[in-house]
Amino acid sequence: MGIIDADAHVIEIDQTWDYMDPSERHYRPGTAYQTLENGEVMKYWIVGGRAIRTAWPGGGPRGEFGLFVGNVVLPTDSKFMLDVQARIAHMDELGTDLQVLYPSMWTGPITTNPAEEVALCRSYNRWMADIYAEGKGRFRWAAAMPVLDLEEAERQLRFAKDNGAVAINLRGIEVGNRLINDPYFYPVYEWAAELDMPICPHSGTGSFELDAIFGSRETQFERNKFSGLSAFHTLLMSGLPERFPNTKWGIIEFSADWIPYLLNDLARRMERRGDGLSSDPLTENNIWVTVQLNDDLEQIHNYVGGNRLVIGTDYGHADSATEIYALKTFENDERMPAESRERILWDNPRELYGIQN
Repeated sequence: MGIIDADAHVIEIDQTWDYMDPSERHYRPGTAYQTLENGEVMKYWIVGGRAIRTAWPGGGPRGEFGLFVGNVVLPTDSKFMLDVQARIAHMDELGTDLQVLYPSMWTGPITTNPAEEVALCRSYNRWMADIYAEGKGRFRWAAAMPVLDLEEAERQLRFAKDNGAVAINLRGIEVGNRLINDPYFYPVYEWAAELDMPICPHSGTGSFELDAIFGSRETQFERNKFSGLSAFHTLLMSGLPERFPNTKWGIIEFSADWIPYLLNDLARRMERRGDGLSSDPLTENNIWVTVQLNDDLEQIHNYVGGNRLVIGTDYGHADSATEIYALKTFENDERMPAESRERILWDNPRELYGIQN
């Protein structure tokens, strides 16, 4: 059995935007810096007329987005993908066979300009294609999709699939406040099934309005987590998985302690409208959910078993989901049966992401 990190990250760097077509280079993010009183320097990209804070090599603890569980210091060359082989060497130290990489800038809203979004996504996806090629099988990745231009989105998703992408990064609430059951996205769900790429809402939001309302340090939970829980609830309430039976869904980096609460709520709501919640809602609806070590793993297993759960480290970030040694620790965590732990570390992410080798 191997180990797959089902939720790791790349952190976009200046080179990420080197892949724009010449006709698009005016959309390359501008750069601004802010020096704090303690001398640390914050870096921002100017996109869509807004300043988006970004981590950067050499930015200091806050400039690099700091540390979290265990105060694990990540090698800079590995953390920022300055040296792909350095990331692989660190994966070997951690006992990780494969990482599935999610973007960092796309955890928040970016732009309302379709052409700018197309240029940014195209450059990001090309950058990731090169990382995949250099990684020689150790990385898969989630494609950034230009939500505002679905014709271009299809082209980029097909390119991404041909170059190692195994998921579609679609926020639970997208730009324009579109929800996951908006018919606007129905073509995307058809492509996802055809390409065997799950739709994966990830922690964060694409909504400018929610970003503004919950933008303070005290309301980061609401900003980052509500959209994923809402997406899960909406999937089941709307019957969307039944409409697209061959499409897979991943609810990524929202923890999983909410599962009992939402399933109980769904059961009651469905009963009131004359429906019923199935006894195995994750499996029957092609939904996978990431767990964290600080979850009540025994209770979660009692509710949904071990066939539709995955686990990640949030490698590269420093927030409430980050735990660099999570996979090896979970391997020996007896709150779940050994058979389920093995599935969660290997078989389940392979099924979710359609990883054949």
